[in-house]
Amino acid sequence: MDAREHEPAHTLESTLDGVAQCIERASRILFITGAGISADSGLPTYRGVGGLYQERLTDDGLSIEEALSGAMLAHRPELTWKYISEIEANCRDARPNDAHKVIAALERRKPELFVLTQNVDGLHREAGSQHLIEVHGRIHRLRCTECHHARDVQSYAGLKLPPECPVCGSLLRPDVVLFGEMLPEREMAQLEAILNAGVDLVVSVGTTSVFAYIAGPVVWAHQNGIPTVEINPERTTISQVVDHHLRSGAASALRALWQRLYPDEALPD
Repeated sequence: MDAREHEPAHTLESTLDGVAQCIERASRILFITGAGISADSGLPTYRGVGGLYQERLTDDGLSIEEALSGAMLAHRPELTWKYISEIEANCRDARPNDAHKVIAALERRKPELFVLTQNVDGLHREAGSQHLIEVHGRIHRLRCTECHHARDVQSYAGLKLPPECPVCGSLLRPDVVLFGEMLPEREMAQLEAILNAGVDLVVSVGTTSVFAYIAGPVVWAHQNGIPTVEINPERTTISQVVDHHLRSGAASALRALWQRLYPDEALPD
């Protein structure tokens, strides 16, 4: 969706210029991304890849939060796997869009650029981002609930559901944070280390920032005089504190920023 549908052209252009200047000046940048960044890859935006169930119950009469919970996986793994596999099928053929590609290309020019993503679709990784914190995990990585076995799969097609560990025979699960589960300690420690070392810019892209650990770095940056940017067509919980709010879709905004930063270079493939 073109950014011009969301705000006057002169306001958009001046905001893009301001954001481009922030990126150009910054050495250490933290991008925080949510489901909106994958919208142009054809993925729904509610609960990341869970948009299949927006505002309706599953076929089993449960909310998607109940079906995709740690408690349900423990007691009825076949039901959790039924719905996680439907979600996986919905995003199986998705590919990185220009927003993912621009962020990965910026990292190659600014080696201290980091991405904290809520998305489990793996598209940042596929686009080439290296300094990546996938705080909710990856849907195409499976791990055993009992032993240390883990493996990546291209898709769930052909998997016996629920799948068994080839090493010990126990239940395999997707390596994602289900509803009601704790966030991974390692990933949260990585985020803390980045913030403790300091950043020059925080950019929130395509997230409503309803979770404290997603809004927190933006609020922290604002309180410490660090420039902040939000790219989102709608107002969110952080809109009132950011220095620049680009009311735009992620792909169109990042394309426009790339063209300002590197006018003589084509968009990254």
